[in-house]
Amino acid sequence: MGMDAFIVCMISEGPEPNRPPHMLLESELRVFIALVLLALAACDTGTAPKGQGQAGAAEKAGTASAVELGLESANGMQATLSYRFAGQAAPAATFTGADGRDVSLSDFAGKPLLVNIWATWCAPCKAEMPTLDALAALEKGQLSVIAVSQDLQGSKPVLAFFNDTGIGNLEPYTDSENALSAAFDHQLALPTTILYDGDGREVWRVIGGVEWDDAAMAELLREAT
Repeated sequence: MGMDAFIVCMISEGPEPNRPPHMLLESELRVFIALVLLALAACDTGTAPKGQGQAGAAEKAGTASAVELGLESANGMQATLSYRFAGQAAPAATFTGADGRDVSLSDFAGKPLLVNIWATWCAPCKAEMPTLDALAALEKGQLSVIAVSQDLQGSKPVLAFFNDTGIGNLEPYTDSENALSAAFDHQLALPTTILYDGDGREVWRVIGGVEWDDAAMAELLREAT
């Protein structure tokens, strides 16, 4: 799309003056915005090379790394898409699998990974979980999708919620010690969902609930490949 056409698209049907300063993505615009983000990322000549440490990644130049956009799902859930931490390595913290084994994010290396950090006492976490479960089935073999509960009571409330809601594609990972939260300096709002590429580097994160089986989210997930 040429610059003139791009400007026309951005100024036509624009947001109302009383909208908040971030952009709420209406259903019909979300795919378009996702494609714009892909174009920005492709133009980012300051991207740190693979293998560079976290300090270098934090200094990454270019527009895509600074972008934060508001997301609004058709059901009214609102969230923020952030590239602020793009390039950072996944933390080494361990959590617990359904069979009691210790698991870390590095166990999923080799293909893109979507990590949802949530809790059963969190309303938007529970609202988005069925669509995350559907995404796990849709992306099987291409993208690992995991949900790690921060419930202090461990697996009991998680298993009860999964059974009541019919969640069948996600393993009930738990982190009753909140090791993942500690690895992020306890700065994560729930839910937070982070996309990592096959090398374990962050691509983006979504803070808040969304509909994960939406077509626009599918476009964003391709950024990890």
